[in-house]
Amino acid sequence: MLIGGFQKFSLLDYPDQISAIIFTQGCNFNCSYCHNKELLEKEPSNLTIYPQEIWDFLNKRWKQIDAVVITGGEPTIQPDLIEFMQKIKALGFLVKLDTNGSNPEVIEEVIKLKLADYIAMDIKAPLEKYQDITNSWIDTKKIEKSINLIMDSGIKYEFRTTVFKPQLSKEDILQIKSLANGARLWFLQKYIPSENSSNNSQTELNYTDDEFEQLRKIIKNNVLECLIRY
Repeated sequence: MLIGGFQKFSLLDYPDQISAIIFTQGCNFNCSYCHNKELLEKEPSNLTIYPQEIWDFLNKRWKQIDAVVITGGEPTIQPDLIEFMQKIKALGFLVKLDTNGSNPEVIEEVIKLKLADYIAMDIKAPLEKYQDITNSWIDTKKIEKSINLIMDSGIKYEFRTTVFKPQLSKEDILQIKSLANGARLWFLQKYIPSENSSNNSQTELNYTDDEFEQLRKIIKNNVLECLIRY
């Protein structure tokens, strides 16, 4: 398992639980608005964290932490993800998996083995725009399969879409809603420019609060709950 980052405490990343966050190294997408660009490369960096450091921490803090969040990068490209998750579950932690949905066969195995208690999947765009948004070639049938697997899993889950105004029109966002009719929870996420962004104009890169609310009201008719994440 290639680990590019480790956050020891979070009150935000696993709903209603205190969690630690493991950031896997490497991603098969290259979204222009990504906040974790340092995790895109699949090769280890000088900042790579050894798994033993994770195990040492979790073994010492299991009474203070409820859950472990595995995010990235994209965790499902790690060849030993299943084994890694099994080891975390054996320690007694809840596990949340963040994924872009590009590897449904891995998601299916995670669900089958009951290794995740919560799954969060990013839905990037309407299927016809996936290649443009992710700057990657992707079989969009795999995205659809992942969505269906997650919705049918019986596991708590959320879908989320980062609304980057230069790339996603309002019409695009409304098309996305048809991908997961009846979903339990969908977040529309505001794009937040990073400190290194060449253009930090919120006005140019984001829709207004009123526009977000209009979109939320339309989408909520297709899902059980739609929220805006600021």
